Order: sequence, then C-alpha cells, then structure tokens
Amino acid sequence: MSNPLKDMEKPDVIFCIGTNMTECHPVAATRLKKAVARGAKLIVADPRRIRLAEMADLYLPLRVGSDTALLLAMAHVIARDELMDEEFVATRTQGIERFVEHVRQFTPAWAETITGVPAALIEEAAQLYGRADRGAIFYTLGITEHICGVDNVQSLANLVLMTGNIGREGTGINPMRGQNNIQGAGDAGAIPNNYPGFQPVDDPANQARFSQLYGRELDRAKGITKVTALDQCGEQIFGMFIDGENTLVSDPDRVHGEHALRSLE
Repeated sequence: MSNPLKDMEKPDVIFCIGTNMTECHPVAATRLKKAVARGAKLIVADPRRIRLAEMADLYLPLRVGSDTALLLAMAHVIARDELMDEEFVATRTQGIERFVEHVRQFTPAWAETITGVPAALIEEAAQLYGRADRGAIFYTLGITEHICGVDNVQSLANLVLMTGNIGREGTGINPMRGQNNIQGAGDAGAIPNNYPGFQPVDDPANQARFSQLYGRELDRAKGITKVTALDQCGEQIFGMFIDGENTLVSDPDRVHGEHALRSLE
C-alpha cells in the first residue's frame, strides 16, 4: 500500500475496484465507512452488487475481466478534459505524451461495448476521481487474479500518476492483500526478488548488507515467480512442494496450471 490504513478516513473520493472489502477486510472497511459518513464520495466497480456497492455514490457493474477497458476509458476522459495534475506529471512522470496519445482511442463509448457499463457512468466516474483533491484507489484479487492482472494494476497506477493522487494523506493506490498475512510474508522477504523490507536482491548495496547480516554469501540472482515456475514445469522443474494454496483456483489460467502440474514427476 502507498498509504497507511488510517488514511482511509481522509480521501474526498474513494475508488474501490475488484475488492469486497466489507466482507474480506471488515476491520479496515470501518475506516472507509467513516470516510463515507464524513462525506467522501465512493465509486465501486464490481460485477456483483456487493454490500460495498450499496454504499456507493456511483456503482459500475462491469463484466468480469473487463477492468482494463474501463480504466483506459477513465484515463481517456481525464486526459481529454484536462483533469491531469500538470505539475506532478511534469516533475514526477515520464512518457505522458505517448500515454495521452495512446488512450485517445479508448473512449467511454468503446469501453461500454466491452464492459457493459454505460458510457455516461464511465464519464461520471472519471470526472469524479479526476476532480478529487484527495483521491484514493483500493483493489484486491478481483484486479490481480486475471490473465490481464498486470495490465489492470498498471492502468490503476496510470490513473494515480495522471492526477497526482499519491504521496499525500488520503490519496494513493492501495492493494488490500488477499491471503492470510501475505503482506507480512512480503515484508519478511518470502518473495523471489526482494530481501526483507522489499529491498531488491539485484542491488549490490543490498547484497553486501544482507550477506553481512546473515554471515554468509547470498545468491545474487533473482528467484522466479510462481507463474514462471509453472511455465518451467516438465522442462526445468520436475517437483513442487505446495502448502496452503490451491494453485488451480488461485492462478488465472486453470488449463495451463493443470497441464503444468501434470507434467511434474
């Protein structure tokens, strides 16, 4: 998360997409409810009319897997209507000209044919988020556990950067982690590309520091992700130890996952 949980009470506009926060993160959701009670506007994008949608000022009932189209269209509106934070974009980002040209074709009318969300609602959502002084985005596995999950997250990050909604109280891009203490596991370094504290393993300074702390020479190469590991099953990987996870349910391509696991010895 780019912001602490206490900041959930401070946005003017909250955009929740792919997250059933009141059910899956009920304690954190109490802060969101306080923000709404204070007067914050709430946008919810979800294929199901979940309880969070009942609280929303604007509900976007998009089709499953169409998140990127929705977000591209919102970026189109923000760029078209000159809602970008020009100072932030000029000093903190790169490639904005190419990006604005890229999203020019992705109109709300185009997105409606893919998402099923009326173009007028997409316009309204983009205007609401784009005009916010403090806008915060929250998402969960409904964004990430898709074949297009990377595109989804990058598209959310683009909205944040276009509007300068990061680095301040009540703003940011905030993934609500989906499994038991997955945040703590990442903090502790139980991921293939970082040491504890999300320190990159390919940074020589980090390599020297953690080698000294652990009292031994460490592997200087990044590990591989689970997605890459599944791709290598039957070729470079011949056995797996899976504990506390249902790979076929959690990963986006079930057919590919089943084929990979069956190829193990």
